[in-house]
Amino acid sequence: MDNLAFREEADSIGNLLVPVEAYYGIQSLRAKQNFNITGKTIHKELIIALAKLKKSCALTNNASGRMSSEITDAIVKACDEIIEGKWHNEFIVDAIQGGAGTSANMNANEVIANRAIELLGGKKGDYKIVHPNDHVNMSQSTNDIYPSAGKLALVSLLKPLYKELDRLYQSLMNKAKEFDGILKMGRTQLQDAVPMRLGQSFHAFATAIKRDTLNLGRAEEDIHNLNMGASAIGSAITVDGYYLDNIVSTISEVCGEKYEQVDDLFDGTSNIEVYVKLSGALKTLAVTLSKMCNDLRLMSSGPKTGLNEINLPARQNGSSIMPGKVNPVIPEVVSQVAYKVFGNDVTVNFSAEAGQLELNAFEPVIFYSLFESIECLKNAIITLIDNCIDGITANPNRCNDLLEHSVGMATALTPFIGYIEAAKLAKEALKTGVPLRQLVLERGLMDKEKLEEVMSPFEVTEPHHFKKNI
Repeated sequence: MDNLAFREEADSIGNLLVPVEAYYGIQSLRAKQNFNITGKTIHKELIIALAKLKKSCALTNNASGRMSSEITDAIVKACDEIIEGKWHNEFIVDAIQGGAGTSANMNANEVIANRAIELLGGKKGDYKIVHPNDHVNMSQSTNDIYPSAGKLALVSLLKPLYKELDRLYQSLMNKAKEFDGILKMGRTQLQDAVPMRLGQSFHAFATAIKRDTLNLGRAEEDIHNLNMGASAIGSAITVDGYYLDNIVSTISEVCGEKYEQVDDLFDGTSNIEVYVKLSGALKTLAVTLSKMCNDLRLMSSGPKTGLNEINLPARQNGSSIMPGKVNPVIPEVVSQVAYKVFGNDVTVNFSAEAGQLELNAFEPVIFYSLFESIECLKNAIITLIDNCIDGITANPNRCNDLLEHSVGMATALTPFIGYIEAAKLAKEALKTGVPLRQLVLERGLMDKEKLEEVMSPFEVTEPHHFKKNI
């Protein structure tokens, strides 16, 4: 080993050789050696969030008189570079790690300290100039920095998800309008029920997506509450009064996003059900998306031996052996994403429950799971819109044919001829193939004018008190 290419650093465990050009230090290197778990380093948004928090802490410590302007300016400059996207390759610790996020926090402290040292004219590793713990980590603990950074990252990741949810809602509403005049048979338990309009199916999809978006927004509200200032367990040890009162407002200013300090710092450090709530909202959205995709696959099934009420865009060959077969690959992949989100939700639930006493040590896997759920859902929605929903077409003749050959309209007759008589007619129509209308008239159960009014498909597809809004 060429020692000229390394610098020696020491910590309470001992000494290690660190690459001389590395901005990370000994604690980051130990973590890399200890936690080879996912093969993925901490998320880009978590890196940026850590830098925003470290910048906010330096500014607040300077304002309180605890940190010199020279060191503050160097730390702030280093943080700004990380926020802009520099030095991310210096964050080497695995996304899932022991120590409640200490490794991620120290990775940030070391990178920022060494870059600040450089900016002040020193050499990396000369921590007499800027120290990772004494300066970059001043007034902090991993136990308030790491969860707060995770929350900042979640807020950033949710923004593009909301954008795609809005696009999905509009795409579904466009199809609701386009298909509003197409009659089809509604089904319950996969059996013929009563008539409806194809547009109403897509309007129902859109309504569910809008509700889930609002539910997700409500779950996000608590993510804006930070335990910054809590330090180790909530007692604010090593924290001065000015910092405690001003750190969160400084974070809000640096981030351009409103954050609040939790009312009870002990509670904010030890109890993390806010992630359970958010994960639950993501799971609910995943359920809605997968159920909708199940319906799309059923409605497009066939094409010759299934429902074939709609056509999904053909995206790729469906078989290596069956010529001409085209599968509903986009709805299928969305459902697979939903199953992944379900599993991540279980991970979040167990991890939140497993916290002991004043701290939960399992936030690394919670953030890993939540970040994955948000990004997979966002990407699944993008392909669902662009490669499926926007290109769906209807088969009006097929919808009408299925409707005409069903006995679903018998339900509309029950207020006039009674359930028993309507059931008899439905059974006979199925057996003989004679249309319901003809059977009703032959038996003189209703006059023709009233029958036509009652059995008007459009009349029975919408509540009379309901005003159409598409």
